[in-house]
Amino acid sequence: MENLNLFTSTQDVIQEALSKLGFNNEMYELLKEPLRILTVRMPIRMDDGTIKVFTGYRSQHNDSVGPTKGGVRFHPEVNEDEVKALSMWMTIKCGIVDLPYGGGKGGIVCDPRTMSMGEIERLSRGYVRAISQIVGPTKDIPAPDVYTNSQIMAWMMDEYSSLRENDSPGFITGKPIVLGGSEGRDKATAQGVTICIEEAAKKKGFDLKGARVVIQGFGNAGSFLAKFLHDEGAKVIGISDAYGALHDPNGLDIDYLLDRRDSFGTVTTLFENTITNKELLELDCDILVPAAISNQITSENASNIRASIVVEAANGPTTAEATKILTERGILLVPDVLASSGGVTVSYFEWVQNNQGYYWTEDEVNEKLRKKLVDAFNNVYTTAETRKLNMRLAAYMVGLRNAAEASKFRGWI
Repeated sequence: MENLNLFTSTQDVIQEALSKLGFNNEMYELLKEPLRILTVRMPIRMDDGTIKVFTGYRSQHNDSVGPTKGGVRFHPEVNEDEVKALSMWMTIKCGIVDLPYGGGKGGIVCDPRTMSMGEIERLSRGYVRAISQIVGPTKDIPAPDVYTNSQIMAWMMDEYSSLRENDSPGFITGKPIVLGGSEGRDKATAQGVTICIEEAAKKKGFDLKGARVVIQGFGNAGSFLAKFLHDEGAKVIGISDAYGALHDPNGLDIDYLLDRRDSFGTVTTLFENTITNKELLELDCDILVPAAISNQITSENASNIRASIVVEAANGPTTAEATKILTERGILLVPDVLASSGGVTVSYFEWVQNNQGYYWTEDEVNEKLRKKLVDAFNNVYTTAETRKLNMRLAAYMVGLRNAAEASKFRGWI
């Protein structure tokens, strides 16, 4: 039976990666779970005067390298296992791009699509009050994630600054520019995925101009990505949202679709001739980008994937079994922990700018991001090639090394 649990499947790859790096089982025992996870309950007054109690989480995987770092998601399906797995991935991402951070992650079980702005603000502030003892610019630095944005980060920063009685822009990243946010942060994840796609195309020996691209998901990452690739001359022949998918072998009008999508990335409901997400994944293309949800490419459909390159912009879209099948078929898989590390990289740049009180231009940010991502891609690719491994295992080995070595030097193991 295929393992579709993100938490336990992540543990399996961590164990294999640490073993290949030469660390003993004690190191795996340390890194297989977060060092701490806080569960909080927040009573929030709703607009109709009733009190609703929300559950939230903050997971801190490993802080041997430095403070933990990771987003906060607002979603009805947030649960403890998911938050724990995501914090572990953040440790690996930070290691891959060589940032002085460990992994953190947070979430609140809620549906912001059904809430007013006032209710979302009260919930955001309530969450900061609930977790304030374990977060901070030198402890754990939150950021935006699923269904959270720069406005929510601004409310959270304001609440933290009120509690601490000083201005603390370095407490959180993904803020509006006027409150200490970084140029280029909103596009950073998609920019990082684009850089990885460019590097992967070079390895496969084809030009991005004219390449046929399919993108599953049209939210923040997927829509920016479609625009970047379209502007570089690629042909985006398929996109999807939660309600279906659009396909045009001659290339979709991306600017038109971006103009029509709503704030949650929905656009296919405006069209009659749609296809299913399953059909979208199996379209004949050069590059397939799963940018939606987990467990989309499994042992059941991995043999039907007709792309030369698969680049994971979502968290955990390809199972371990499917990873093996794709690799054996000669498909270059760029794993999520590498492909989507652009967001945390520019979050790091934002934190650095907050700490020094000096801010960079967007060109400077993009130049620094490109250097980090190209170096990280080549490091993972070389590790996979020289050690005859799939790219996911290679990425985990590169990503875990810093945390494992720092834990050892500290005397924890």
